[in-house]
Amino acid sequence: MNKVKYLDIKKGDLVVVIAGKDKGKQGKVLKTIPEEGKVIVEGINMQTHFLRPTQDMPQGKITKREGPIYAHKVMVICPHCHTKTRVSHKILEDGTSVRVCKNCHEVIDKI
Repeated sequence: MNKVKYLDIKKGDLVVVIAGKDKGKQGKVLKTIPEEGKVIVEGINMQTHFLRPTQDMPQGKITKREGPIYAHKVMVICPHCHTKTRVSHKILEDGTSVRVCKNCHEVIDKI
């Protein structure tokens, strides 16, 4: 698989899932994994995790936690127009690079 060095999605972004079993759900990005091209989104792709019994916890435990999802299956929600959008990059006059909403052309944030 092709290695991705950079994602258009950042930690803290509000995203919506556009494909898969959680299609239509929204959540905040908790972590990005650019080497694999994946992100971990709050409340999306919940997986069952089994903990072994230990002396502290003799019963063991079954927990749910978020699993990674491919970054191309989510889209950023623009904080200005509140729609799902693609992200473009723009360099301002002062030389700073920013992410820009493709729908309303507003600056999302600085890179």
